[in-house]
Amino acid sequence: MPCPPSTRCPSDPRPRRRIIALACLLALMANPRAAEPAPLFNPEGYRIDAFVAPVPQSVPGAATVGTAEVQAMIAAGDAVLIDVLPAPPMPVGLGDNERWLPPPHRNIPGSTWLPNVGYGSLSDDLAEYLRQNLLRLTGGDHARRLIVYCRADCWMSWNAAKRIAAAGYTAVYWYPEGTTGWEAAGLPLETRRPARRE
Repeated sequence: MPCPPSTRCPSDPRPRRRIIALACLLALMANPRAAEPAPLFNPEGYRIDAFVAPVPQSVPGAATVGTAEVQAMIAAGDAVLIDVLPAPPMPVGLGDNERWLPPPHRNIPGSTWLPNVGYGSLSDDLAEYLRQNLLRLTGGDHARRLIVYCRADCWMSWNAAKRIAAAGYTAVYWYPEGTTGWEAAGLPLETRRPARRE
């Protein structure tokens, strides 16, 4: 039997919903920034969060290339391959007597691995590591072809290609498929260690 219009049924959920909605509204009023999502890009335009996500089709200052174009440039012998996939972090909570070895890193044969230079913001030490290795790899020739990659849907290579072009290198090629596309094409990978620090 329904409740009379002038009374409220004990099972009526509307008062509870109103209280929850009011509590949420008061929380937002107390901290209006709490509802704002974290920014994905810093003021310089580099991606600073959610690095594994669909990427755009191009990078400012760089040409986008596919697997066949990368193969052709490698065959011509005039391109430097730069892998920027981050180094795996050490697991949290290891005991004093526990040892951890990072898994082997595999990339396109002939590549130089510069881990962590694709983050949105670099420490002075990491920026210098990138600068010195670029000078070493190009012999100071800013027109040398540089192919920058990591894996598919990885903003690290997008950031790094943009950063290298902004440093004055004029022949930067971005390979967004990276090792994912290379391996999918049946092409070999080889184990690599990070490039040395000067």
